[in-house]
Amino acid sequence: MSPDAYLEMAETETEHWWFRGRRDVLRSVLRRLALPAGARVLEVGSGTGGNLDMLAEFGRVSGLEMDGTARALCSQKTGGRFDIRAGRCPEDVPFGMETGERFDLICFFDCLEHIADDVGSLARMQSLLAPGGVIVVTVAACPHLWSAHDVYLRHFRRYSRASLTQCVAAAGYEIERVTYFNSLLFPLAVAARWFDRLFRRSRSTGDAVPAHPLNAALYRLFSAERHWLAHAALPYGVSLLAILRTPRESAGE
Repeated sequence: MSPDAYLEMAETETEHWWFRGRRDVLRSVLRRLALPAGARVLEVGSGTGGNLDMLAEFGRVSGLEMDGTARALCSQKTGGRFDIRAGRCPEDVPFGMETGERFDLICFFDCLEHIADDVGSLARMQSLLAPGGVIVVTVAACPHLWSAHDVYLRHFRRYSRASLTQCVAAAGYEIERVTYFNSLLFPLAVAARWFDRLFRRSRSTGDAVPAHPLNAALYRLFSAERHWLAHAALPYGVSLLAILRTPRESAGE
């Protein structure tokens, strides 16, 4: 991502409906994983730190972030309470078995689409998973929604369910669950993308925090999806979520 995108993220991720709603959805998903007490958690692409406090509800959190601007903003926001290390997937990962670091939960929250070698990056994480460990991935979905906003965010791709499944299989994982989400607001997202294309906007219409009543309404709609996701997969949406595990023999189960 560009430095401007990180600055914008740091300014908006506490209050913006999309970040708040996604945290609610992810918190609900993680609660159902039955992680061990005091779980070791790694967020790959921890950005400016918006997810770290939520993840800390589940254990001890570390982060991997390639961008210096993002790491500095994260340190300012969190007061340096988290172990955030410089690195890049898949070739420069400063965690490893040689230091005894293995994780019960590894998260790629809207990160994988920013990485050229998505398969290699997922595969690299196998050596960092503790026995019984799990990887949770969210990605931008629906290639037909590709727009100048994806270019601004330096995405390499948006995923379909099939392409994400193929990526995960190629990296050597079994999929425990895959579902679309951010579904209730899907028509709004499609309309916004068409608006941006029509007027050749390089930034998404929805980047800024909306006026409070609208922001609150959009947050409630997005957050409400956590209740549906507790019982069923959603057939479409702006994002995809997958829960991955290594095959039983690889995880030593």
